[in-house]
Amino acid sequence: MGLGLSLFLFVCGLLTGHFIPRIPMLTITRLKSFNQVFPAHPRPIPVDGYLLARVLHMRTMRRWGLIFAIIPLGFGWMMLKWSTAMFGMGMFLAGGWTLISWLLPSTPFTSPSPWTRSLAEQLQLVRNQAASDSSCCDSTLPEWEMTAVRCRACRATLLKIPRPDLGRPRLDGKIMGLVRLWISDGNAIIIGEEE
Repeated sequence: MGLGLSLFLFVCGLLTGHFIPRIPMLTITRLKSFNQVFPAHPRPIPVDGYLLARVLHMRTMRRWGLIFAIIPLGFGWMMLKWSTAMFGMGMFLAGGWTLISWLLPSTPFTSPSPWTRSLAEQLQLVRNQAASDSSCCDSTLPEWEMTAVRCRACRATLLKIPRPDLGRPRLDGKIMGLVRLWISDGNAIIIGEEE
Protein backbone atom coordinates (compact mmCIF):
# COMPACT_ATOMS: atom_id res chain seq x y z
CA MET A 1 0.00 0.00 0.00
CA GLY A 2 1.41 3.37 -1.03
CA LEU A 3 2.10 6.21 1.38
CA GLY A 4 -0.56 8.43 -0.23
CA LEU A 5 -3.28 5.79 0.15
CA SER A 6 -2.22 5.06 3.74
CA LEU A 7 -2.37 8.74 4.63
CA PHE A 8 -5.78 9.08 2.94
CA LEU A 9 -7.16 6.10 4.90
CA PHE A 10 -5.72 7.46 8.16
CA VAL A 11 -7.36 10.89 7.63
CA CYS A 12 -10.68 9.23 6.68
CA GLY A 13 -10.46 7.17 9.87
CA LEU A 14 -9.73 10.30 11.93
CA LEU A 15 -12.73 12.15 10.47
CA THR A 16 -15.02 9.15 10.93
CA GLY A 17 -13.86 8.58 14.50
CA HIS A 18 -14.31 12.26 15.28
CA PHE A 19 -17.80 12.42 13.72
CA ILE A 20 -19.43 9.31 15.24
CA PRO A 21 -19.45 10.50 18.91
CA ARG A 22 -21.17 13.72 17.80
CA ILE A 23 -24.06 12.00 15.98
CA PRO A 24 -26.64 12.53 18.78
CA MET A 25 -25.72 16.24 19.00
CA LEU A 26 -25.72 16.71 15.23
CA THR A 27 -28.94 14.90 14.39
CA ILE A 28 -31.45 14.66 17.24
CA THR A 29 -31.22 18.31 18.24
CA ARG A 30 -31.90 19.46 14.67
CA LEU A 31 -35.25 17.65 14.36
CA LYS A 32 -38.23 19.90 13.66
CA SER A 33 -40.20 18.55 16.64
CA PHE A 34 -37.26 19.38 18.90
CA ASN A 35 -37.28 23.05 17.88
CA GLN A 36 -40.93 24.14 17.67
CA VAL A 37 -40.91 26.44 20.70
CA PHE A 38 -37.75 28.36 19.80
CA PRO A 39 -37.35 31.35 17.49
CA ALA A 40 -35.33 30.83 14.33
CA HIS A 41 -31.55 31.07 14.52
CA PRO A 42 -29.85 33.56 15.17
CA ARG A 43 -32.64 35.45 17.00
CA PRO A 44 -32.38 35.73 20.81
CA ILE A 45 -34.00 33.01 22.90
CA PRO A 46 -36.26 33.95 25.83
CA VAL A 47 -34.87 32.70 29.13
CA ASP A 48 -37.70 30.41 30.20
CA GLY A 49 -38.30 26.80 31.17
CA TYR A 50 -37.95 25.64 27.55
CA LEU A 51 -34.45 27.12 27.35
CA LEU A 52 -33.39 25.49 30.63
CA ALA A 53 -34.73 22.16 29.36
CA ARG A 54 -32.82 22.63 26.07
CA VAL A 55 -29.53 23.23 27.89
CA LEU A 56 -30.07 20.04 29.89
CA HIS A 57 -31.09 18.13 26.72
CA MET A 58 -27.89 19.25 24.99
CA ARG A 59 -25.95 18.10 28.06
CA THR A 60 -27.63 14.69 27.71
CA MET A 61 -26.77 14.51 23.99
CA ARG A 62 -23.14 15.16 24.88
CA ARG A 63 -23.25 12.30 27.39
CA TRP A 64 -24.74 10.02 24.73
CA GLY A 65 -21.73 10.98 22.64
CA LEU A 66 -19.51 9.34 25.25
CA ILE A 67 -21.32 6.06 24.60
CA PHE A 68 -21.06 6.62 20.83
CA ALA A 69 -17.29 7.16 21.25
CA ILE A 70 -16.99 3.46 22.06
CA ILE A 71 -17.99 2.65 18.44
CA PRO A 72 -14.87 4.10 16.75
CA LEU A 73 -12.71 2.71 19.55
CA GLY A 74 -14.10 -0.80 19.04
CA PHE A 75 -14.13 -0.76 15.25
CA GLY A 76 -10.73 0.92 15.17
CA TRP A 77 -9.24 -1.78 17.39
CA MET A 78 -10.80 -4.54 15.26
CA MET A 79 -9.48 -2.95 12.06
CA LEU A 80 -6.02 -2.59 13.58
CA LYS A 81 -6.05 -6.27 14.40
CA TRP A 82 -7.73 -7.83 11.36
CA SER A 83 -8.25 -5.32 8.55
CA THR A 84 -7.18 -1.91 7.19
CA ALA A 85 -4.76 -0.81 9.88
CA MET A 86 -4.41 2.85 8.86
CA PHE A 87 -8.17 3.51 8.78
CA GLY A 88 -8.51 1.66 12.08
CA MET A 89 -5.68 3.67 13.64
CA GLY A 90 -7.40 6.92 12.64
CA MET A 91 -10.74 5.80 14.09
CA PHE A 92 -9.13 4.53 17.28
CA LEU A 93 -7.13 7.73 17.86
CA ALA A 94 -10.04 10.09 17.13
CA GLY A 95 -12.53 8.11 19.23
CA GLY A 96 -10.06 7.84 22.10
CA TRP A 97 -9.12 11.51 21.93
CA THR A 98 -12.81 12.52 21.99
CA LEU A 99 -13.51 10.26 24.95
CA ILE A 100 -10.53 11.55 26.92
CA SER A 101 -11.07 15.22 26.05
CA TRP A 102 -14.74 15.07 27.09
CA LEU A 103 -14.05 13.26 30.37
CA LEU A 104 -11.01 15.17 31.68
CA PRO A 105 -11.33 18.50 33.50
CA SER A 106 -10.87 21.66 31.47
CA THR A 107 -7.33 22.14 30.12
CA PRO A 108 -5.97 23.65 26.89
CA PHE A 109 -6.15 20.17 25.30
CA THR A 110 -9.65 19.17 26.36
CA SER A 111 -13.07 20.23 25.15
CA PRO A 112 -15.31 21.11 28.11
CA SER A 113 -19.02 20.88 27.51
CA PRO A 114 -20.68 24.20 26.70
CA TRP A 115 -23.93 22.84 28.21
CA THR A 116 -23.54 22.23 31.92
CA ARG A 117 -25.81 22.00 34.91
CA SER A 118 -24.08 25.10 36.26
CA LEU A 119 -25.12 27.02 33.13
CA ALA A 120 -28.75 25.94 33.61
CA GLU A 121 -28.57 27.05 37.26
CA GLN A 122 -27.19 30.47 36.26
CA LEU A 123 -30.01 30.93 33.75
CA GLN A 124 -32.54 29.97 36.43
CA LEU A 125 -31.02 32.59 38.75
CA VAL A 126 -31.54 35.17 35.99
CA ARG A 127 -35.19 34.11 35.75
CA ASN A 128 -35.57 34.35 39.52
CA GLN A 129 -34.03 37.83 39.61
CA ALA A 130 -36.26 38.99 36.72
CA ALA A 131 -39.33 37.94 38.72
CA SER A 132 -38.12 39.56 41.95
CA ASP A 133 -38.21 43.13 43.27
CA SER A 134 -34.51 43.55 42.40
CA SER A 135 -35.13 43.22 38.65
CA CYS A 136 -33.48 45.67 36.25
CA CYS A 137 -36.76 47.33 35.19
CA ASP A 138 -40.53 47.08 35.61
CA SER A 139 -41.01 44.74 32.63
CA THR A 140 -37.90 42.54 32.67
CA LEU A 141 -37.79 40.14 29.72
CA PRO A 142 -34.46 38.27 29.76
CA GLU A 143 -33.28 36.96 26.37
CA TRP A 144 -30.09 35.08 25.53
CA GLU A 145 -28.40 36.92 22.69
CA MET A 146 -25.15 35.86 20.98
CA THR A 147 -22.81 37.33 23.60
CA ALA A 148 -24.89 37.67 26.78
CA VAL A 149 -28.29 37.44 28.45
CA ARG A 150 -29.91 40.87 28.22
CA CYS A 151 -33.24 42.41 29.14
CA ARG A 152 -35.30 43.04 26.01
CA ALA A 153 -36.99 46.08 27.58
CA CYS A 154 -34.06 48.08 29.03
CA ARG A 155 -31.06 46.27 27.36
CA ALA A 156 -29.32 45.69 30.70
CA THR A 157 -26.80 42.83 30.68
CA LEU A 158 -28.03 40.18 33.13
CA LEU A 159 -25.46 37.44 32.49
CA LYS A 160 -22.25 37.76 30.44
CA ILE A 161 -22.05 34.29 28.86
CA PRO A 162 -21.86 33.72 25.08
CA ARG A 163 -24.65 31.48 23.77
CA PRO A 164 -23.46 28.03 22.66
CA ASP A 165 -25.13 26.15 19.85
CA LEU A 166 -28.54 25.03 21.08
CA GLY A 167 -29.46 22.72 18.22
CA ARG A 168 -31.65 25.12 16.28
CA PRO A 169 -31.55 24.80 12.48
CA ARG A 170 -29.27 27.49 11.10
CA LEU A 171 -29.85 29.93 8.26
CA ASP A 172 -26.78 28.67 6.40
CA GLY A 173 -28.47 25.30 5.76
CA LYS A 174 -28.39 21.84 7.27
CA ILE A 175 -25.01 20.79 5.92
CA MET A 176 -23.15 23.97 6.93
CA GLY A 177 -24.94 23.95 10.30
CA LEU A 178 -23.79 20.38 10.91
CA VAL A 179 -20.23 21.21 9.85
CA ARG A 180 -20.18 24.30 12.09
CA LEU A 181 -21.43 22.32 15.11
CA TRP A 182 -19.03 19.49 14.34
CA ILE A 183 -16.03 21.85 14.20
CA SER A 184 -17.01 24.05 17.16
CA ASP A 185 -18.19 21.14 19.32
CA GLY A 186 -21.17 23.32 20.27
CA ASN A 187 -19.10 26.16 21.72
CA ALA A 188 -20.04 29.76 20.98
CA ILE A 189 -18.26 31.27 17.99
CA ILE A 190 -18.00 35.02 18.61
CA ILE A 191 -16.16 36.91 15.88
CA GLY A 192 -16.94 40.48 16.87
CA GLU A 193 -18.38 42.05 19.99
CA GLU A 194 -22.13 42.64 19.74
CA GLU A 195 -23.34 46.16 20.39
